[in-house]
Amino acid sequence: MSATAKKKAPMPDDIRARKGGEPLVSLTAYTTQMAELMDAHCDFVLVGDSVGMVLHGLPSTLGVTMEMMILHGQAVARGLKTAMMVVDMPFGSYEESPEQAFRNGARLMAETGAAAVKLEGGRHMAETIAFLVARGVPVMAHIGLTPQSINTLGGYKVQGRGDAAAELMADAQAVADAGAFSVVLEKVPANLADEVTAALAIPTIGIGASAGCDGQILVVDDMIGMFTAFKAKFVKRYANLGEQAEAAFADYAREVRAREFPAAEHIFADQAPEKK
Repeated sequence: MSATAKKKAPMPDDIRARKGGEPLVSLTAYTTQMAELMDAHCDFVLVGDSVGMVLHGLPSTLGVTMEMMILHGQAVARGLKTAMMVVDMPFGSYEESPEQAFRNGARLMAETGAAAVKLEGGRHMAETIAFLVARGVPVMAHIGLTPQSINTLGGYKVQGRGDAAAELMADAQAVADAGAFSVVLEKVPANLADEVTAALAIPTIGIGASAGCDGQILVVDDMIGMFTAFKAKFVKRYANLGEQAEAAFADYAREVRAREFPAAEHIFADQAPEKK
């Protein structure tokens, strides 16, 4: 291989092949600029429906539309060169039938350039996952806490404790058998996440699960301190950019009101300077 050859973004089969290997790294992204910053550090980037809460101020992910996911998917695609892009299927775009899911999944891929889609649900979505995969739409599954189902789950609770562990394991096996190339495990007990990881032939991607998962994902605005409405237990803040940004806004406002900005170096003379 040429030393100057460009690294190609992985495909779903490449992610699947990482099972049991070096942990997969992922973050969410919603804008071109953020995608550019994380591209070299992530194996795949998820255009998450969390965009509804993070950027649009919605109270949950339920109000996110196909049009929103396509718009943000197109933006993220412009910022990626080496990371694979996955796009979330929003609430109401896939649950009705496998045919509905295929129409919308195919649209997301065609209009954003995504390599795969992600959808929520376990055993009840297995038929849909198999339908999509058989028709060329790779699927990343998502079980455990599924935010689109908070109204039936009773809120953002840990999933799979006690007797519910067997049901979560059954969900995991069902989506794997249906052809999903990986599965996100959200907010499940660590020991159960480890058991699921050991049982499945596809990678598990943890978010509030276990370090033993085959990979990890976080919402980027959570981990850099830009989203501060609340902080989940499983989030580690690697930076506090929100605080830094607010301090910068305060400095700017103070300088404007004191007529300190713009200063001489920020304004233009009546005549252009002579070229030397």
